[in-house]
Amino acid sequence: MSDFTPNIRAFCCHYTSQQICAEGDEGLNREGFPKSVAIERLVCSGKLQVSAILKAFEDGADGVYVVGCPEDKCHNLMGSQRAAKRVGAVRKALTELDVEADRVEMYHLERGFHPEFVAAAQEMDRRIKEMGPSPLKGGKK
Repeated sequence: MSDFTPNIRAFCCHYTSQQICAEGDEGLNREGFPKSVAIERLVCSGKLQVSAILKAFEDGADGVYVVGCPEDKCHNLMGSQRAAKRVGAVRKALTELDVEADRVEMYHLERGFHPEFVAAAQEMDRRIKEMGPSPLKGGKK
């Protein structure tokens, strides 16, 4: 068993994370939310730029994911669709750098406190633990 504890950044739109953040750290921990995930709330996932996702990796993240509204129910109409396209662009860039594209993911989730929000974090935690530390750390790539 590895001692590796991943550093995972979650960019979450205001509407999908509002109730989650109201739970606080204790509430999230009680639900099984991994401590390896740091949530950064956004006004809208559509505001997230490719450069911010890449910067998260540059700053030491082993994995990054974005949570936005369902594609057909985005509060800002197209925000979560724009975010998904940007996540796709980062996946392509990682592949070109010979880095696992699965280190970045997009989730479309409903508003409110849903088990899917915690499940997405657990999935990313499990996935990144299996992959190990990001090869982008320490200038290896």
